[in-house]
Amino acid sequence: MSGNYSEIIIRAKDYYDSHDADEFYYRVWGGEDFHLGIYHYDDEPIFDASRRTVKTMAGLVHLNQDSKVLDIGAGYGGAARYLARKYGCKVWCLNLSEKENERNRAKNEEMGLNHLIVVIDGCFEDLPFEDDFFDIIWSEDAILHSGEKDKVIAEAARVLRPRGEFVFTDPMQADDCPEGVLQPVLDRINLESMGSMSLYRELASKNGLEEVFWVDLGKHLPRHYARVKTELERNYDQMLDVISQEYMDNMLKGLSHWVNAGNNGYLHWAVLYFIKK
Repeated sequence: MSGNYSEIIIRAKDYYDSHDADEFYYRVWGGEDFHLGIYHYDDEPIFDASRRTVKTMAGLVHLNQDSKVLDIGAGYGGAARYLARKYGCKVWCLNLSEKENERNRAKNEEMGLNHLIVVIDGCFEDLPFEDDFFDIIWSEDAILHSGEKDKVIAEAARVLRPRGEFVFTDPMQADDCPEGVLQPVLDRINLESMGSMSLYRELASKNGLEEVFWVDLGKHLPRHYARVKTELERNYDQMLDVISQEYMDNMLKGLSHWVNAGNNGYLHWAVLYFIKK
């Protein structure tokens, strides 16, 4: 992979393939999904809130058994399984982490969904698909990990058919975010900057994607990271058997940075929905 992808992508892969990260996201974050959740109350189970995000996004796009869906940055494949079971559509999961992909494939086999879900080791900066192939491009809180977001949006637009739908969420810096205040968050995810509403709108327009609407979910970002932090603190001693103390202590610090930045209005979270012209 080092010959084809950027150093930022390689670092992200190494992180998510690490034992500590894989065990943390699988055991603490919910096991099916590790994107942000939409909460009805503060101590709601992470899985329930995260699944509500999937259902909210699914309700915005046009899905049926003939739909061809590409999930970029698919993680453990929870969204793909939900879509395949509910709509009978074919879903391609493209994801960087081999460990996550192994868990994804095993869960698909366990649930009898191998005929509907294809799991591919790969990077969303260079999609291994022909032009105009997919009806829907889907992504949840993954694009932030790219240092070349222009490539991600361009590739998504390339493989999307005309009038196809592109729906995604991403933690973003607020358009009016003061310079320097997000450095603790950026250091945590090994990036120099994050995406923003204005950046994604610019990149979408540049690549022939028309903005239809967006859904403001900003209040749920600090709520979610606070919920994950509480869950890790509650299970701290138990998790010492499978996750290193150094990793958990660093994670607790990192989660606090996300909560603080969200509560201060420096971070934003939303569903963005585009159609290819």
